[in-house]
Amino acid sequence: MQLGMIGLGKMGANMSERLVRGGHDVVGYDLSAESVARVVAIGARGATSLENLVGQLTAPRAIWLMVPHGAPVDSTIGALRPLLDPGDVIIDGGNSLYKETLRRYAECSAAGHHFVDVGTSGGVWGLAEGYSMMVGGDPEVVSTLRPLLATLAPAPDEGWGHVGPAGSGHFVKMIHNGIEYGVMQAYAEGFAILAAKEEFGLDLAGVGRVWQHGSVIRSWLLDLTVAALEDNPTMAGIAPHVPDSGEGRWTVAESIDLNVAAPVITHSLLARIGSRDDAGFSHRLLSAMRNQFGGHSIKREE
Repeated sequence: MQLGMIGLGKMGANMSERLVRGGHDVVGYDLSAESVARVVAIGARGATSLENLVGQLTAPRAIWLMVPHGAPVDSTIGALRPLLDPGDVIIDGGNSLYKETLRRYAECSAAGHHFVDVGTSGGVWGLAEGYSMMVGGDPEVVSTLRPLLATLAPAPDEGWGHVGPAGSGHFVKMIHNGIEYGVMQAYAEGFAILAAKEEFGLDLAGVGRVWQHGSVIRSWLLDLTVAALEDNPTMAGIAPHVPDSGEGRWTVAESIDLNVAAPVITHSLLARIGSRDDAGFSHRLLSAMRNQFGGHSIKREE
């Protein structure tokens, strides 16, 4: 099956390679000519422009976007739509906010184009292990994409599913990432407590290896945590600054809108935000408050 892939960063390039290995005809385009050259080297066809990409595909076309959420998605679709024929399919495989996906679906439908949202998980491991994909869109359109999805997934009928109408794929992926925030925070806090018990001299990676087998908390995230601890047991040289890419914030906002309590996910998001407060103003102020009401000592900076 043919596919146009727009956005050849690490994940887009790896997805293209997995599709090529699966026998699909992939045409790749990116603003970076170097990125295009990399996918051509693994067997894809390269495009020099959106016009060139569309021209190399036979209608009805399927074009997969792997570009950053927000304005880049809108600008790419805006440039792409005048080049397409009725019945062509645009697939957004990035982490877009589902509310924006609903708008894009309506706009594309009005122009005679199909729009499918695919929340995609797998990161740098997807090439070898396959991608978990949460698909939203019209059933008859999603069914035409089955050969592509079956190739990208860990197995043809595992790790992906048509979860509902347009927007639902990105909504489910948003909640998936919110859960990921909470699980990661729990592992981080637990291992921090283990590390603080210095008199036991615990081998943190060794403890993690025990938990990897038979334990109720074993998981792929635990496997990755153990690998990180084996590589750098004390986390030396890593700044305590944890970014967030948006999905955790969207999940917390949605929980508030739906009146569903999500304290673990909310705390994990706040912990990430707190990690970036280099000035530490709130903690400094808390110390000053304790001094004011109780005469407690203040630790001075050296």
